[in-house]
Amino acid sequence: MRIMGLDVGSRTVGVAISDALGWTAQGIETIQINEEEGEFGLERIKELVSEYAVTEFVVGFPKNMNNTVGPRGEASEQYKKLLEDTFQLPVKLWDERLTTMAAERMLIEADVSRKKRKKVIDKMAAVMILQGYLDSKGSVF
Repeated sequence: MRIMGLDVGSRTVGVAISDALGWTAQGIETIQINEEEGEFGLERIKELVSEYAVTEFVVGFPKNMNNTVGPRGEASEQYKKLLEDTFQLPVKLWDERLTTMAAERMLIEADVSRKKRKKVIDKMAAVMILQGYLDSKGSVF
């Protein structure tokens, strides 16, 4: 029983997966997509769902700082619906305000070069989205 976290952008989707107990999130990869051409990376996500026995999705929901939903938030809502229709699994939207900035700050502090940061930023943001969700569910102890 694993949960997949997704950071959806217009060109990429960062992917993270929980451990089997649902305590920690690990970054898996960044999938290239093309919103304009209707390519959303579902074939690769399908492979990962099968490989990791995913039972639930968490999609980053980028709200504006004043709590309104803008174009990227609407795109996340549409991606949620696409996942639900395709996989018939629960999909939660998770407030991801500032996660990409926090991920970038973390990578800068770790002295990761700009070129390398660009390759992993979406995957790191997916980890932060998923970890926030897992932490909110609390411990089972």
